[in-house]
Amino acid sequence: MKVLCVIPARYASTRLPGKPLALIAGKPMIQRVYERALLAKKPEKVLVATDDARVEAAVKAFGGEVMMTSPDHPSGTDRLAEVALNYADVDVIINVQGDEPLIPPEVIDDLAEVFEKDQTVQMATVRSKMSEQDYANPNAVKVVTNLNGFAMYFSRSLMPYPRRKTADFVVYKHVGIYAYRRDFLLRFAALPPTPLETVECLEQLRALENGIKIKVITNNFVGIGIDTKEDLAAANALFEKLVQEGKEK
Repeated sequence: MKVLCVIPARYASTRLPGKPLALIAGKPMIQRVYERALLAKKPEKVLVATDDARVEAAVKAFGGEVMMTSPDHPSGTDRLAEVALNYADVDVIINVQGDEPLIPPEVIDDLAEVFEKDQTVQMATVRSKMSEQDYANPNAVKVVTNLNGFAMYFSRSLMPYPRRKTADFVVYKHVGIYAYRRDFLLRFAALPPTPLETVECLEQLRALENGIKIKVITNNFVGIGIDTKEDLAAANALFEKLVQEGKEK
């Protein structure tokens, strides 16, 4: 099975313009994410997909592989699909968010393994236990799954609602890393937006509304998704500490 890891990276960002090139302990954010992804064992290639020459130049400067894509894509999935069209020999494509510089490489490998073990799985993603302080945060997306580990729903609202709280009550946060079989990704990207997707602004709901199963694996990865200057400052503080401890370069 041939696995390709793709990191979509748009230069434009409403809350943090130029986000892929923002420095984290002396390195561009996109480089931090790329270096993490390279540590995964399953992908044969790691590739940045961008629509901006500045990001392309930065990736080439640190020796990474990069592909220029159309600036007209409305979502990262569409950008991913353009990449897929250029890699007909790939079986599985894993989409790593460009603002997760602490993405554990084993998460990427675990997702790839899902497709090795179950030939029927077309799409997979990750969840982790959510801290209670994020329960009311609409930017922290929640996911509930059935007993077989497939997603039932994703929402920005609290799920499940603890009307009768039991000892095993857990809220799971959706971690925004996806994996797709290549042929399915091309079909999925071609589907029109769906009502719930539009209301919640969650693209993965398009799959559920079309009756497509999404396998969800569990990991303890919390992440430090970077969307604001405050997030960037926190990431810098963390990475500077990791560099001092010899855990990052």
